[in-house]
Amino acid sequence: MEKHVMTMPLQEEELRKLKIGDVVYLTGHIFTSRDMGHLRLRSLAAEGKPLPKDFTGAAIFHAGPVCLKNEDGSWRLNVIGPTTSIRMEPHADFVGQLGAKAIIGKGGMDQGTLDACEKYGYVYLQAAPGCAAKLAQGVKRVVDVTWFELGMPEALWDLEVEEFGPLVVGMDTHQNSIYKNLKEAAFKNLDELYPEFI
Repeated sequence: MEKHVMTMPLQEEELRKLKIGDVVYLTGHIFTSRDMGHLRLRSLAAEGKPLPKDFTGAAIFHAGPVCLKNEDGSWRLNVIGPTTSIRMEPHADFVGQLGAKAIIGKGGMDQGTLDACEKYGYVYLQAAPGCAAKLAQGVKRVVDVTWFELGMPEALWDLEVEEFGPLVVGMDTHQNSIYKNLKEAAFKNLDELYPEFI
């Protein structure tokens, strides 16, 4: 297990060196996006319209931050924790087309994401569930918010972070997945424990 402090925009060459289990900290800008945000991005791209952010080398965080508004109209982050990523599985290839180089979330994703990670050179990073306050400490400021009309969790937040993490490489660019390994090990144990059900 190695520790890597990486700065945005993330570089494919460096990401292809990462292995599952490596610990990553990110510095720069990350963007939050969930179900509705991904759908809106896809709609804009399909219509040939400009996107609100440049996702080249970016990290997309599957998260619904809780932010508070300051008197001057700016925002400050209260807490931020990962949301379940598998819901965004249908967008795996699209994320690669955007040029994003990291997905942050919890619970992992499926084969489509593994294929996209290999094809486009991006990684899936596991954020620790239940550590929303700790993760928030790595966020230096809220740069801005787009599509707030979708609701605070579904809006696209631009966050400036410094050594944001720890994040664990859950899926790398070489078809390796800690989630796939755990699932296979669990089924193997079940087969050994309950052979009469095979």
